[in-house]
Formats: sequence, structure tokens, C-alpha cells
Amino acid sequence: MFRIRYNSPVILTFSLLTVAILLLDRTLWRGLAEAYFAADGHMVWGNPWEWFRLFSHVLGHASWEHLTGNLGFILLLGPLLEDRYGTAAMIFTILATALVTAAVHILFGNSLLMGASSVAFMLIVLASLSEFRAGRVPLTFVLVAAIFLWRELAFAFGPADVTSIASLVGGAVGAVLGYMAKRGRLPVGSVF
Repeated sequence: MFRIRYNSPVILTFSLLTVAILLLDRTLWRGLAEAYFAADGHMVWGNPWEWFRLFSHVLGHASWEHLTGNLGFILLLGPLLEDRYGTAAMIFTILATALVTAAVHILFGNSLLMGASSVAFMLIVLASLSEFRAGRVPLTFVLVAAIFLWRELAFAFGPADVTSIASLVGGAVGAVLGYMAKRGRLPVGSVF
């Protein structure tokens, strides 16, 4: 008999939270995602909810299509990376990606920022860099990154332009974290 195992606690919890938030937003609590799980283009430093949204914006999504597009990459790559690097490292990388993306958005954006596209692209880049340790980058990861970038750039000039920029920022964060991990310079370096 097969038993289902909760094999990737950070990635699975993150994914379930995103689904629950969008489900609540679409049914019982209209406006939940925009109120608590989206970052604004400006920061009110004295408001504690603004500080919360610096990190929570990666949990909110504008639509089911938006969510499933991100979860496909996150659920594919996240468990592999969490197994390789550990739960503390996954928590750190997701929080770092959310914070840097929100900071860039505060500096350059003027609309709402929501979605896990930055986390998805961070995982893509981090996965490809983790394989780079052997001196080679797998073509499959190059193709996944290219497809993801193509999708994001295709939407860059539409209503999702801020999310597309956030995705690129997430990729840059993944590259920096991958480089730091390779050098052993992360605060959670022992798990990397």
C-alpha cells in the first residue's frame, strides 16, 4: 500500500498557502489578496502591515492561471532543492527573494505586486547553479529558464509588467544566492 508523504515541508506549505489565499479571495473574503498579500508601489514605514506585505506578496495571486503557472515550476524544482539544501535554506531563499523583489518594486513600481513568479525563477536559477558545481549546466535547466523568461517577457508589456520585472529580480536573487552558496557565504551556509 502506498502512503502519501509530506516530502517537502517548506515548498508544500508555501504552495498550499498560495492556493488557500486565492481560494478565500475568490469565495469568502473578496479583496484578501490585494489587502494583505500584495506589495504597493510605496512604503508607509510606520504601518506594520506594510512590513508584512514586503514578504507576503509572493503568496497572493491575481488569478488561477497566474497561480498554476508559478506552482508548476515551484512544485517541480522546489522539492529537489529543499531535499538538497534543507528547509532552513529554502525558507531563507524564499524570504530573501520576497524582500529584494519588494524593495525593487518600491523603488521602481507604482502598481500592486503579487505572485510567486520571482520565487519560481529564483528556484530555476538556483537549480541550474547547483548543477553547475560539476562544471556543467544541464541543457534542460537552460531550456526551462528560457521558456520561463520567454513567458515573462511576453507579458512584460501588458498588465502584468511589474510581475515580469519581479520574476527577473527573482532570477538575479537566485544567481546571487547560488554564487554565495558555492562560496559558503550564506547565513545558513551549513545547510548549503
